Amino acid sequence: MTKAIVCVACPVGCEVAAEVVGGEVTRVSGNRCPQGEVYARQEAVEPLRVLATSVKLVDGARPLVSVRTDRPVPLRLIPELTAHIRTLSVCAPAEVGQALSHDLLGTGADLVATRSMPRAAPR
Repeated sequence: MTKAIVCVACPVGCEVAAEVVGGEVTRVSGNRCPQGEVYARQEAVEPLRVLATSVKLVDGARPLVSVRTDRPVPLRLIPELTAHIRTLSVCAPAEVGQALSHDLLGTGADLVATRSMPRAAPR
């Protein structure tokens, strides 16, 4: 089976073809740089994405804090990961880069804050 992939490893955006036999990539063509081959081999077998979303923030200046995974996670797990993340809540404050949850569903990825969020001002 041939999978057509638009490579995003560099700005060129090559149209790459990956031949997949028995769940393994046997040939990659169309890439103009070595990064394209690496990207196509991964994308054809197990696509990975960085997940960006938000988490409930208790006693924060805002009700949510923006987060992302610190590494790409399997695309097939994103619905399960987002369902799990919706159940989370963290206490303010949150700092940029702070890990708010570790090893999400066994992926090895941590959920990190992408924005600092202070505690709510006292009333």
